[in-house]
Amino acid sequence: MTASRAFFRLRLLLLQNVLHRKIKTLLLALLSLSFFLHTFVMLSPLMKPLERSDCPERNTLRPAQVPSDPTGRRGQVSPHLRVLQDFSGSSNKSSMDASNTKQDILKAGSRQGQPTVSKMAALFRHPLYNTALPELTDDDWLLRLKSGAMFNEKDSNSQEWVSDEHGFDLIKWNRSVESHPPWLRFHLGINRYELYSRHDSNVDILLKQLVTQKIVSAVQKPGGTQLKLVMSFPNYGQALFKPMKQTRDQETPADFFYFSDFERHNSEIAAFHLDRILDFRRIPPTVGRPINITSEIWDITSDRKLARTFYISPANNVCFYGECSYYCSTEHAICGRPHLLEASLAAFLPDLSIAKRRSWRSPWRRSYNKHKKAEWETNPDYCATVKNTPPYNKGTRLVDLIDLTILDFLMGNLDRHHYETFERFGNETFLIHLDNGRGFGRHSHDELSILAPLRQCCRIKRSTYHRLRLLSQEEYRLSDVLRESLSRDPLTPVLSEPHLLALDRRLKIILQMISGCMKAHSRGVVYDDLTPPRRSGQ
Repeated sequence: MTASRAFFRLRLLLLQNVLHRKIKTLLLALLSLSFFLHTFVMLSPLMKPLERSDCPERNTLRPAQVPSDPTGRRGQVSPHLRVLQDFSGSSNKSSMDASNTKQDILKAGSRQGQPTVSKMAALFRHPLYNTALPELTDDDWLLRLKSGAMFNEKDSNSQEWVSDEHGFDLIKWNRSVESHPPWLRFHLGINRYELYSRHDSNVDILLKQLVTQKIVSAVQKPGGTQLKLVMSFPNYGQALFKPMKQTRDQETPADFFYFSDFERHNSEIAAFHLDRILDFRRIPPTVGRPINITSEIWDITSDRKLARTFYISPANNVCFYGECSYYCSTEHAICGRPHLLEASLAAFLPDLSIAKRRSWRSPWRRSYNKHKKAEWETNPDYCATVKNTPPYNKGTRLVDLIDLTILDFLMGNLDRHHYETFERFGNETFLIHLDNGRGFGRHSHDELSILAPLRQCCRIKRSTYHRLRLLSQEEYRLSDVLRESLSRDPLTPVLSEPHLLALDRRLKIILQMISGCMKAHSRGVVYDDLTPPRRSGQ
């Protein structure tokens, strides 16, 4: 019995040993197979030809080329740094690469499964965007060159033309348009009806120079509640600088008063594009640009008051705050990451010494008081008073102001207390749409009080009405056209998607309000501006 048990245990041990070896062999085989499959999957992309879309340098930059992330999106390459190469023409890639990059941007904005079609190009080909201006006379131009004029910096007393600082180009301008820098062509193109013409190629050249030209001077612009700088370029052009203060996805808190809101650089950029799409063309060309705070402001500024406000933050970022009446302190400092900062640059209008402008208080100005309301907010017949008050009692001034109202409502801008016109043209001219930084603050709310002039007066230009209807159609949808237009800016995406979609919703509200006016009034709602008026004396 004992020998039998011993024999049984011996057989059991031998069986366990055999099974252990077989299992070990099987595990080793499975491990080898797993390693082989893993290696095959990792190497398989390298075995096919490298296509253009797979090229790593197309969509990424080496870490050494991106010292910081001014957009705040850590772990991603800032889109404007990639687009800037194509925009500025400084890329080493071929023109085909640049074209493909632009197409990629357009495809990203189009619906999946549909062919990419330029809605913006189709819009600008529409007859409504190709109507003719009245014949221009000498009195219709803001500036004209004197006969036989030659520019000489020694003959000018304007600081816009003369500087003792190094870095400015030698002036070699004459009466030939080809000799003029883009900013001067822009100034010479301003007339009674528009800041620039619809198909003026110089606007895109000017935008490109605002992005690519070296900044030779940066000083603070006096006045205002928030920081603004005047940037100067070697060709004597100048631009108004507004820095980034909020990220794209930040909304203005609902409890903020309109006069407490920040000015947003991307609102200035988007306002220019929206104004152009509406065919107003009353906002100076504006573009986004990444700025190196240290080399392009701190190191070159001659403004001692501005220079004293620079410092290095605890996070090792370069910051400054300037001097202004409200938002210029360390609590509201402008900081780079660590040096780079997004900003908007708006081309300067002609110097006031040669082209005076008049500032007009808006009849629908808000009270700018926490406890009081303006008269138009409590008087439903307020427009009747305005219609009998010069300059709103004749001409196009009232409907021009309603154009501005429509622009502001689409942007959500409540801060429109004044507007300007060129004195040379008297009351028969367009309104200049300046200071648009407080737009695009809240995409989730539509502020109907902005439309008070339209609701109370029930007046609108025929051209504006037809273009709004056009932009509500699928093939010219406003959000799609603006998205496409903004994709050309170096700081793209300029607006978040909710802000773009809010435009379509607000456009529908405007058209519903106009429809209500037409039902309430049998005539007099639409002002016919498409039939050229006769000039006095003709």
